[in-house]
Parts: sequence; structure tokens; C-alpha cells
Amino acid sequence: MVSEEVTGGSRVAIVTGAASGIGRAIAEAFALGGIQVIVADFNREQGQAVADAADGDLVVVDLALKDDCRRLVHETLALHGRIDILVNNAGMQHVDPIEMFPEEIWDRMLAVMLTAPFLLTKYVWRTMTASGWGRIVNVGSIHSRVASPFKSAYVTAKHGLIGLTRTAALEGGAHGITVNAICPAYVDSALTEDQIADQARTRALSPQEVIAQVMLEPAAIKRLIAPEEVASLVAYLCSDAANAVTGADWTIDLGWTAR
Repeated sequence: MVSEEVTGGSRVAIVTGAASGIGRAIAEAFALGGIQVIVADFNREQGQAVADAADGDLVVVDLALKDDCRRLVHETLALHGRIDILVNNAGMQHVDPIEMFPEEIWDRMLAVMLTAPFLLTKYVWRTMTASGWGRIVNVGSIHSRVASPFKSAYVTAKHGLIGLTRTAALEGGAHGITVNAICPAYVDSALTEDQIADQARTRALSPQEVIAQVMLEPAAIKRLIAPEEVASLVAYLCSDAANAVTGADWTIDLGWTAR
């Protein structure tokens, strides 16, 4: 749980892609810590349910659009006058060989998962600098560190997110802003369920074979990760206990990269 000293009862956090999965778990963890949560998602119905449960606010956005990224920050400042925490979590998946990968899907995936985190970081920078305190957490992936076939856009975006994290950390240190990334392996979420079907199609495997042979084969711990486990790491990175932690990419991968 986020410490009371960090929250001060008044910290404000934007969590993108917070209507489900990892984002929802992060929003719930922040709410338990007394942080005011802005749920940013394109799914109005699910997003509103999460915002209501967290006693927060919903801003419906399409993060592939630059104007929506700017509006998200402006609406948050209009509501609360400050932004202390930004969690760039929104993501999407598509599985296809490079020669068959739809160009429009490539564009949208990089817009949502790499350009939007840059824009949102840019837009919150001034308010965080003015307060002398800020936390930015970018939700990467095990695919920020390793590659898999048929995931060219996803792997590219997640690798790029590490570069953005490190650069922003170097620029933010003097202003009390820390910037970190987390790199989970496969999480038990709707996004992973969609991947199972796509991987089964692409690799000519059954769903059960995808889980065993693709998702869990490299891991030491043979299970999917719970969203709440990821949220706990994000909460730590936004606490006073992590004041000296910045520019790091934290692996939570069931031992995948221990080989």
C-alpha cells in the first residue's frame, strides 16, 4: 500500500488503461492508499465502474490521439489542480508475421504504447516540476527485454518504453521526479486471453499448448501473474520507500530472464 506520507491525503494519479486488468488493479491499490485516481480509458462502462469503486474520476480518451492525451491532463488539472503520479499502462496486442502485419495496426499500437506515454510525460512534467515531486511508472513487458516472433509492433513499443524511461529519469532527478518501468511476463488478464487465441491461430497450437509451450515454457514459476502482484510493485515505486529508485526497469517475470 502507498504510504500516507506519500499520499498526504491529496495525491492525484492518472492511470491509463485502468478499466481492466493491470490498470484496474493499480487504480484499486492507489485508492486503498488514499490517492485520488483518474481512470483513463476508452471503455466508458467498465471505466466508470472502476472509477466508482475507487471513488475516483473517469476521463474517456483515445490515447492514439494527441489531442486526447492533452485533454486528459487538462481535465485532471481542472478537477484537482495537480498531478502527482502518472502510470502509462494502456496497451494492446496483435499477433501476425511481419509481412502480414497490418500497417494501420502498427501505427495505432505505437501511438498508444509509445507516443502516448511520451506525450503524457511531456504534459505532466510542468506540474510535477512545480511541486518538486512526481512519480511516473511505465508499464512495459517482458518484451521490453526479449523478443518473440509475430509481435513486431508490441516488442518495438515496449523496447522503446525503456529508452523513454531512462531518459526521463535523467531529466527528472533534479526536480524530484522519478521515472521507472515494470516488465511483467504474462499476466492473468483479458489481454492475455486474447493473445492465447491469436497465438493458437498463428502457431497452429491449441490454447492449452500456447499456455504451456509459449507463455510458461521459459518461466521458472509455471503460472500466470496476478494483476494485484504487478500493482503492488507499482505502489512501491510510488512510495517514499522508493525515493532513490529511478531509471530502472523492474522485471516481474516468474524467472523468465534468469536463464
